[in-house]
Amino acid sequence: MGGSVNVWNLTQYLLVRWDLTPGTFPYAALLVGAVLLAAIVPYLLGSISPAVLISKGIYKTDVRTLGSGNAGTTNMLRAFGKKAAAATLILDLLKAALAYWFGFFLFLGMTGGAIAGFFVVFGHIFPIFAKFRGGKGVACLAVVALCQSPLTFAIVLGVWLIVVLGTRYVSLGSVMAALLYPLILRAFVGAADGGSVAFAIAAVCFVIFRHRENLKRLYEGKENKLQLFKKKKKEDENNGNRTA
Repeated sequence: MGGSVNVWNLTQYLLVRWDLTPGTFPYAALLVGAVLLAAIVPYLLGSISPAVLISKGIYKTDVRTLGSGNAGTTNMLRAFGKKAAAATLILDLLKAALAYWFGFFLFLGMTGGAIAGFFVVFGHIFPIFAKFRGGKGVACLAVVALCQSPLTFAIVLGVWLIVVLGTRYVSLGSVMAALLYPLILRAFVGAADGGSVAFAIAAVCFVIFRHRENLKRLYEGKENKLQLFKKKKKEDENNGNRTA
């Protein structure tokens, strides 16, 4: 599907409703206003950081002062456990989906969704409400990919799972999946929707930028591995010691 697919959107509706002529100031003003809204509202949504709100509100500690210093799901998992991480992930997914569909139905379908998708990721990474210290944008980017092309999302998710389960490095899986995302998206949305691919590439650049320290640690062999079952194994060992 490309940006030319006929879907209802507010901008096109108003252009027809008000009978605005292309090339006139009112026509241009409406288009510019729609683009600005498709950027600003998703950016503000992205700037709402569930990780910061949950860690400060419930645990009375800013997650950015713990672990990797990242306001994201993985650091929440390591710092506060599975429930906090799950809540963070769900809220991040919801805000990204809301932002994408806001842009989609506001301005020219997938073009508006692509603009909104980029800015919700940008807002998540550089949130105005949290002193521009946010997460790494992976969850938000994944939702944008799902909204754009479920098949693209499925392939990218598969790559992420294979890398993470094979290496236990979440950061490596995220980087590999992010790098492949624009290429796979291009294959499924086609050349007619170059805007979606362009904004996807831009978003991926920021996601990779936020992983620069992880990449450095990976190179040095110092990156933390994901250990979902560490606690359970430790409990099993303790139980075994008690029964021995």
